[in-house]
Amino acid sequence: MNVKQAANVLDLIEFFAEYRRPATLAEIARHFDWPRSSAFNLLGTLAARGFLYEPRAREGYYPTPQWAVLIGRIEQAQPIPAWLHELLQALVEQTGETAALAAASGAFALFIDAVESPHAIRYTARSGKQIPMHVTATGRALLSQMQPQERATILRKAEFRRYTDTTLMSAEAVEQEIARSSQRGWFLGQAEYTQELGGVAIPLGLPHRQLAVLVGGPTYRLQGRIEEVAAIMTRLAGAYLAGASAKEPIR
Repeated sequence: MNVKQAANVLDLIEFFAEYRRPATLAEIARHFDWPRSSAFNLLGTLAARGFLYEPRAREGYYPTPQWAVLIGRIEQAQPIPAWLHELLQALVEQTGETAALAAASGAFALFIDAVESPHAIRYTARSGKQIPMHVTATGRALLSQMQPQERATILRKAEFRRYTDTTLMSAEAVEQEIARSSQRGWFLGQAEYTQELGGVAIPLGLPHRQLAVLVGGPTYRLQGRIEEVAAIMTRLAGAYLAGASAKEPIR
């Protein structure tokens, strides 16, 4: 599903986040190849609602702080605990690879936080990135935390497209891999979605949230280190969970 008007607003915000300067109606229309009238209507609507302003008259639009105010309120209602980001940092320090925190979003695993590897060649996992749930270790770690009926519904609607030679191509194969991984305690990604990228994921098992942590990187660096990385992840996640629950109930 892709609602054009909603997508245009999100594209516009990403534009400002990337370029970080005011932009005129003509620049925006040209950048997105939008009809001038459509760009005018969108910018006018956002300006009328207080989400855009002109720092200097007729020199371009820029987002107002209203975006940050609303996002701040939303985050305060369901904050991501600070210790989860600290866990990601510790994983990068001890494994040398990218660490990411993911949640379920429909049929996708959605990265909601990440700390990237210091290596020039690395797994890229920016916040907001989505990956198909059934073909990734991260996704299967999330699926493992769902009730069987909920998981079956997602897998029934999944598109079993062959991304690489190692992609799992049926709901039955995914279920079998989830069962094996759950018994082992960690989930393995073997370049099933992107060639030459793999990783290890673990479910966090929080009481009121279904979250998973991934450590990912190029397969040539992870080969031979899988069990070591899984052990580091299990140990650190257990320590941070125990520390957080000792301070206050985990939400």
